[in-house]
Amino acid sequence: MEVVYRAAEDLCLHKKAELVYGNLQKECEAQVVKVLGALTPLQSVEPASFLKELEKAWQVYCNQLLTLRSIFLYLDRTFVLQQSTLKSIFDMGLHLFRQQIEKSPATERTLSAGLVEMVTQERRGDTQVDRKVLKSLVKMLLLLGLYSKHFERDFLQETQRFYQTEGQEKMAELEVLDYLVHCERRLREEEEKCSEYLDAFTFQPLTKIVEECLLKKHLHTILEKGFGPFMSDLKFQDLKRLYTLCDRVGSLDLLRVALSNYVKQKAGDFVTDDKNSGQMVQNLIDLKANIDKVLADCFDNRESFHGALKEAFEYSINLRQNRPAELVAKYIDSKLRSGSKGGGDEELESTLDGVLVIFRYISGKDVFEAFYKKDLAKRLLLGKSSSVDAEKNTIAKFKTECGSQFTNKLEGMFKDIDISRDIMTGFKNSAQVQSKLKKEMELYVNVLTTGYWPTYPPIEANLPQELREFQEVFKSYYLSKHSGRRLVWQNSLGQCVLKCKFNKASKELVVSLLQTVVLMLYNDADKLTYEDIEKATGIEPKELKRTLQSLSLGKVRVLLKDPKTKEVNRTDTFTFHKDFKAPLYRLRINQIQLKETQEENQNTTERVFQDRQYQVDAAIVRIMKSRKMLSHTLLISELYSQLKFPIKPSDLKKRIESLIDREYLERDENNSNVFKYLA
Repeated sequence: MEVVYRAAEDLCLHKKAELVYGNLQKECEAQVVKVLGALTPLQSVEPASFLKELEKAWQVYCNQLLTLRSIFLYLDRTFVLQQSTLKSIFDMGLHLFRQQIEKSPATERTLSAGLVEMVTQERRGDTQVDRKVLKSLVKMLLLLGLYSKHFERDFLQETQRFYQTEGQEKMAELEVLDYLVHCERRLREEEEKCSEYLDAFTFQPLTKIVEECLLKKHLHTILEKGFGPFMSDLKFQDLKRLYTLCDRVGSLDLLRVALSNYVKQKAGDFVTDDKNSGQMVQNLIDLKANIDKVLADCFDNRESFHGALKEAFEYSINLRQNRPAELVAKYIDSKLRSGSKGGGDEELESTLDGVLVIFRYISGKDVFEAFYKKDLAKRLLLGKSSSVDAEKNTIAKFKTECGSQFTNKLEGMFKDIDISRDIMTGFKNSAQVQSKLKKEMELYVNVLTTGYWPTYPPIEANLPQELREFQEVFKSYYLSKHSGRRLVWQNSLGQCVLKCKFNKASKELVVSLLQTVVLMLYNDADKLTYEDIEKATGIEPKELKRTLQSLSLGKVRVLLKDPKTKEVNRTDTFTFHKDFKAPLYRLRINQIQLKETQEENQNTTERVFQDRQYQVDAAIVRIMKSRKMLSHTLLISELYSQLKFPIKPSDLKKRIESLIDREYLERDENNSNVFKYLA
């Protein structure tokens, strides 16, 4: 090699460089023609053999060019370097090889089609594909500058055809999860091809084709078939996979819509399922908690997904105008009532935080307030609250959420309870009062401010003489301390503890005031008819039947009913149960509800509706007073921006007509759709 190198160098030194380069070029060209000419017969007969032989010839030719470059290195670095029109020996050899391929269109087609077919076979899982030949020839095309012209276009077209067909077949054949795993594998394989032997510029169009054919084209079907089951079964890993693939193809908006539709369907089912309304709030809390975990663990806590979740919950929970607000209030009541099943303070705090999330989505918060106030009143007045601290903590949460105006009346109820406690302390410590009371009886009175507490229908009853005397003594004491006030006794809220003597033992009975009125009659008689009781107590028939049912047909039966039917009739007779026995000393006899709850709820709803009418009227007058003249459309728009509860346009129209009748507004003479404010 040293001798040949020196000979080539001497020729250059003796001004023969141009002749040497020209002869070298001719020899290289002759070699290329000879090599490719020998392979031509294989093109149509054995394309696979042609590719293998071409790869071998290419490797030999490259080695030969490297050897020539080493021998004629002096020529390459002096003469060739000084001539701008000449290529280096290696580049000249590559150029000659490229020229010869381009002179034969058949060779070009066979080479390109053969390589594309090898890639396709590899995609189909054919292990017989010679990856060495494939990689070498693709790199040859890159080196010769023929990659884009003779391979890339055909390769991408075949890729699109292949994955379009595969996408349709696999979508019909595989489960959604298996299909997503298949998509991940295909994308990974194509990325490996790019890193191993394809041009870097092929990566973007190649992955775009795969994403389009396997994912984007079938994403609606994937989400329709797979998203619901993934969410219901909380398949976090699969949801993360789905999110990653959707993000990859820029289709997170479709995933967001799927999440919204899922929440609307699930939450909507809970809200509209009247048979299982008792489970609605807990189901919604669990659903929200699960979806929050999915957003955190699988969807990168994207703000847009949280927005879609909020919108979906608001839509679903308000499908029924008032019922969800009522059920949320009753759910809180069940958690704060004494005797409720649950853990300690931490668990209660967590539960209340969960309820508060659901509460935020309710549009009719005034309905919630009305029912919550009604239930809170029962807990406070009947001593059924499990913890005063928990009650106040709950109200503090609502105050933070909705402002002090929302909780003003609720806080007033606690204030009344505290003031009543102070009043009763003074009442018991008053010597003048104690001299008028019977020592064997105790009285505790809660003085309630009318504006803070729910409105209770008056229930008349002929109270025993002992109770009437107690009431008069307290009334005199209270009015002596607070002149100008009026006391109205609420018999429906009264509660008593009676000491009752049976043959076996004495018991203490915790009963309502109406139950007390009935039982006190048995101090003078053992057996009474319905009509006797009705005449003596003065209780209206409906309330009296409920009261007698609770005493004779409930769990604690201190009265025996004759005949033994499930309903109370006017012909029934009630006997004191002298032989009654029970393991406990103190027993609570609950009032049987019948349809009272439904009626009470209806009354609460009607009061809320009435309050809303006042608010609408006030808003209309306020707007018109400032604007003086306004069209119907603009007035309605202003009202919707100010009112905090849902209301139909037809109801707003009725309130406008009412104000016109009452001469707060008038219609414009020239345009009936324009209103004027009357000062």
